Amino acid sequence: MNEKNILSIVHIGKNKRIVTPLFLDSVSAGFPSPATDYLENKLDLNEHLVKHPAATFIVKASGTSMTESGILSGDLLIVDRSIVPKNDNIVIASVFGDLTVKKLRKKGSTLFLISANNEYPSIEVKEEMECFIWGVVTYVIHKAITK
Repeated sequence: MNEKNILSIVHIGKNKRIVTPLFLDSVSAGFPSPATDYLENKLDLNEHLVKHPAATFIVKASGTSMTESGILSGDLLIVDRSIVPKNDNIVIASVFGDLTVKKLRKKGSTLFLISANNEYPSIEVKEEMECFIWGVVTYVIHKAITK
């Protein structure tokens, strides 16, 4: 099964700012608490999500191979190309020129690109393969699920 996991790539630079209101109170995920009617400050998402602007990109995931890691089709993945990938990082890899999102796993001297869905096989990275790690996923943004 040939799955394309990445639809588009957008570079995030200093000129692309995402600023939104920031409320003083946090939102309870348990019992509700009264909301605050005033704002603390403006929140620049770049300050929280982008540590290395020149090396950070957003990619849009497509497919279901990473659902058990919380990555759904249509999610936006913030990818930092300046981070050295480590074992168990979720990465964007180029395999024979196609980008895919997978978990990086090293067993002994062998590297694997692991799917987070049992319906998809993992990829053993072999010497003869054209494969390189394009970047490390640092954040996943997905739409709230509504019914």
